[in-house]
Amino acid sequence: MSQSILRNDYQPYPYQIPYLHLQFFLNFNQTKVCSRFTVYTKKPSTTLVLDGEELTLVSIRVDGMTLSADQYQLTDTHLHLSLTNTEHLIEIESICEPEKNTTLMGLYQSGRQLFTQCEAEGFRRITWFADRPDVLSRYTVELIGDKTQFPYLLSNGNLISQSDLDNNQHKAVWEDPFAKPSYLFAVVAGDFDCREEKIKTASGREVLLQLISDKGDYDKTEWAMQSLISSLRWDEQRFGLELDLDRYMVVSAADFNMGAMENKGLNVFNAAYVLAQPESTTDQSYRDIEAVIGHEYFHNWTGNRVTCRDWFQLSLKEGLTVFRDQEFSADMMAMGLEGHAAKSARAVKRIDDVSVLRVAQFPEDAGPMAHPIRPNSYEEISNFYTATIYEKGAEVIRMFHTLLGESGFQAALNNYFARFDGQAITCDDFKQIMDEQYQKQNPGLNLEAFSGWYEQAGTPTVTITLHYDAKQQQATLFFKQENPAVGVELLAPTTDKKPLLIPFKIGFLNQAGQTQKVCLHQDRNHEFMLRIDQTEQQVVFNDVQSTPVLSLLRDFSAPIIVNYDRPTSELVTLAKYDDNAFSRWQAIQELASQTIFSLANANAEANEDALIEVWGQLIQDRILSAAYLSRALSLPSVRQLLSQQRPMDPLSIQAAHQHLEQALAERFSAQWLTLYHDHQPTANATYSPDALSAGVRALKNLALKQAAIAKHPEALRIAAQQYAQATNMTDQWGALTVLVHYADAELREHYLTAFYDQWQHNALVIDRWFSVQATAPYFDVEQALQLQQHPDFNLRNPNRARALIFQFCTNNITAIHTESGYDFWRDQVLALDALNPEISARLCRAFDNWSQFVEPQRSQLQVRLQSIAQHPKLSANVTEIIHKALTIE
Repeated sequence: MSQSILRNDYQPYPYQIPYLHLQFFLNFNQTKVCSRFTVYTKKPSTTLVLDGEELTLVSIRVDGMTLSADQYQLTDTHLHLSLTNTEHLIEIESICEPEKNTTLMGLYQSGRQLFTQCEAEGFRRITWFADRPDVLSRYTVELIGDKTQFPYLLSNGNLISQSDLDNNQHKAVWEDPFAKPSYLFAVVAGDFDCREEKIKTASGREVLLQLISDKGDYDKTEWAMQSLISSLRWDEQRFGLELDLDRYMVVSAADFNMGAMENKGLNVFNAAYVLAQPESTTDQSYRDIEAVIGHEYFHNWTGNRVTCRDWFQLSLKEGLTVFRDQEFSADMMAMGLEGHAAKSARAVKRIDDVSVLRVAQFPEDAGPMAHPIRPNSYEEISNFYTATIYEKGAEVIRMFHTLLGESGFQAALNNYFARFDGQAITCDDFKQIMDEQYQKQNPGLNLEAFSGWYEQAGTPTVTITLHYDAKQQQATLFFKQENPAVGVELLAPTTDKKPLLIPFKIGFLNQAGQTQKVCLHQDRNHEFMLRIDQTEQQVVFNDVQSTPVLSLLRDFSAPIIVNYDRPTSELVTLAKYDDNAFSRWQAIQELASQTIFSLANANAEANEDALIEVWGQLIQDRILSAAYLSRALSLPSVRQLLSQQRPMDPLSIQAAHQHLEQALAERFSAQWLTLYHDHQPTANATYSPDALSAGVRALKNLALKQAAIAKHPEALRIAAQQYAQATNMTDQWGALTVLVHYADAELREHYLTAFYDQWQHNALVIDRWFSVQATAPYFDVEQALQLQQHPDFNLRNPNRARALIFQFCTNNITAIHTESGYDFWRDQVLALDALNPEISARLCRAFDNWSQFVEPQRSQLQVRLQSIAQHPKLSANVTEIIHKALTIE
């Protein structure tokens, strides 16, 4: 069992290392790395401890003297040097082996290229160094390699020089003008295509932007370049932040554990978030590319220029940057639109973000790995790159934005950069900046109660009770917030959690669905932002002329669960008339959820009529945007429904979900086809990934799917026609999904073969080919095992593993929740763990909440978890998850 690292044990590093010089002799088999740096300390005779893993030591020199083996201490993970003076020059020569590095951390080989990934603790696989985020150094890097194998030699910052050497070797020297932690270091070497643009920043400075990809992929990088330019311009205009380097590079990698990495000036990306062209890339992938390009670019300030002191502060950079990329995407979706159309586009983005939070983060908050956005302990830091750190962290930043307003939030961020630029800081430093601005705007108030969002795990529940006095025209709302101990909090119970400060946006309607103005203090309006900061609290509204219909938690103003007992008729009213687009969608979702839960529980009173009434109105609506309708006319996912159920009964929920979807499809069979035909593109229309066009395609393809579920006699013929005539991947993929999931075996095999034959040389599209089968209703464990034998399946490639194994284990509910399904999951966790523990740990998380399932699933999963725990060579990543899963029930 790994040892826990505690936040309260943090100690500053005893040495300063202001400059680091690195020399690489690049080779796939063995790369020699020579490092040179001077260390300074105010405490002579302090031992210098450097991190290192999977390295072969060649030599160590201190102040020019080569050390013998008895003059240092070397372990599997650390190098200890006993130093006597306040200043020493350290020189270390070591060897790493990129070809054998299947973890994809440190320096590794992908195809015929070399890449690095250093966050969180990958730099120690390159050379011995103080691999921690609070050691900031300026880097000079010399890269030496074969000109034929490595015509491109890239690192962070600015290119200082290039020169040819003997024996077909050449050298590039890079210098980063900004001090950075080791996790932001990067090297890329190989033969690539390169798309370039020179643009001027807001201050008039010319900068070079480069998109670097595999040979032959140049034509797939235009959208990524557009996205990078859009990100740069948006950050200048919205936040007043300008690119601080002369060059900015984005590199596409086929083998990559994550989405992308914000290395200073040299971002390395999973190819899935760079490469795009209409015929091979869906609308959603276009949006994902734009968002991830933006996210990594925005890190240049929120993460790089101001970084985190230690890994417990990870959400300092990630939560803030996710909030920024969400706002960027929302603004891009609303670009060129005005009034209601612009609000609708932003509402769609908010719906999508909240849906991700509820599917990924809410279950995490209720499981054994639950932790605050600033954890107090960890065993393996890679396990804490979680939805809590990212998505919930972004919601916490959004609450600051809500409390301060746009201008107040911008003023606070200006102070943040002015005070902390070039430093490694904590979440408390960020909170202090926000609190100072809040007190300036709200004399006598502060954000002290907001600290709980950083200190407490779990998703708070706010229970609301309404008392309406018709005679006094007074509505009193009683709020009660609860957040019981979860996850690691159960292992070391402390005092009761303190109440949180919750910004709660509420609207008032009347029974006819019209907005109703009421009074709160001196303010008369139909919408208010309340400050809920007590365990129990009441708010009194006056001049309430009729029984109010409450529109609660508008725009999802806080990441909480609202418990409010209301009649179905009110949900119908909100679903039809709520003027807040998000809350209207939420009411539709609640109607659907209630119906599915009733069906799952074999409730004789299960009534589909209310949902049918609402959908009947929506499906005829031609005013609401197509993008909004595509969300409103979709049922909540089974995974999201399971996050609301205790104990979880996946097979019952799946059956109820399927029943309701079938019923709605059949009820509106004719209307679905009408909707489909009404949203066809005009003749000779060219493809555009803009939000309006993408929304039309989303609704059209949803309609086609629903017609197929209804077994409409025209559905499969139309799907086949769309597949044949498709000029973009969104339409081809929409048709293929219908044909593979709802056609007979002969027809689906025909289209699977045709799709593979067409796209077999495009790895990202073939990922889709694997995933469409993994999620098909008929697909089972035996077929999953057979598909793993396909020549194009490669367990070492994270994208391919995610396409087949992860999709099957997380989204094929019927097949995975069986004894053979659980065996498959266990075997894949162990197989991946031997190659890439980081990816294995993520798969392991699929069932870390095993104890929350009904029987027999609960016991069946427990047996598999115990089997994994007994494996003799389990990684620290998986060990931590399994231990907590079996300990915290």
